[in-house]
Amino acid sequence: MSILREDALAVAFDHAAARYDLLVSASPGYHGHLRRSARRLGLPDEGRGARVLDLGCGTGASTAALLTTAGRARITAVDASQGMLERAAAKEWPGAVRFVRGSADRLAEAGVEGPFDAVFAAYLFRNVPDPDTTLSAVRAAMAPGARIAVHEYALSGKPVDRALWTTVCRTVIMPLGRVGGDARLYEHLWRSVLGFDTAPEFAARMRTAGFTDVRVLPLPGWQTGITHTFVGRVAA
Repeated sequence: MSILREDALAVAFDHAAARYDLLVSASPGYHGHLRRSARRLGLPDEGRGARVLDLGCGTGASTAALLTTAGRARITAVDASQGMLERAAAKEWPGAVRFVRGSADRLAEAGVEGPFDAVFAAYLFRNVPDPDTTLSAVRAAMAPGARIAVHEYALSGKPVDRALWTTVCRTVIMPLGRVGGDARLYEHLWRSVLGFDTAPEFAARMRTAGFTDVRVLPLPGWQTGITHTFVGRVAA
């Protein structure tokens, strides 16, 4: 099975939306890791007055993580899957949060316009057709001095981490996906991580796109070496 892209991936997420929250809640550390990555944006004063873009918001887990550290910010949450957005929008949110259906590399077409003071992108970049184009589009929507935190499955490059990821997918993630009727999506998850940049490669990609002060930060638990936070800035 090939990696899913664009419309096919959005359809797969639409189909999985009703069961998605239940599945991710079974993943140890999933929500805690998102909160940790959101904190790594380092927004002062709980984000008071800041415009924050939440890219690939899904059913709102990343949005909720942002609110724990930037509860005074204005958050625009964007996703390409209508089904995931409907699940997100059905939850209780502060008035400063809005959800928009759109593509990360065509934000203006969805009526999403910057400049943004911060961007949070969780589990997004390995799912876009061209990460360089998306990084450039995101950077163009950011204000001078703005911050970015990318929370992503990006393997360390060590064979042991690649092997662990495959073991977890084959014994836990993919079987659960099959039970829910979403086998295609969770096989895509496995394959997309194996085919994506290593953590050093994605950090280099961010630097090439013009981000400064790029750092790669690990996450704890079994995801160490598998999931990372990438932080950076736009030059002031």
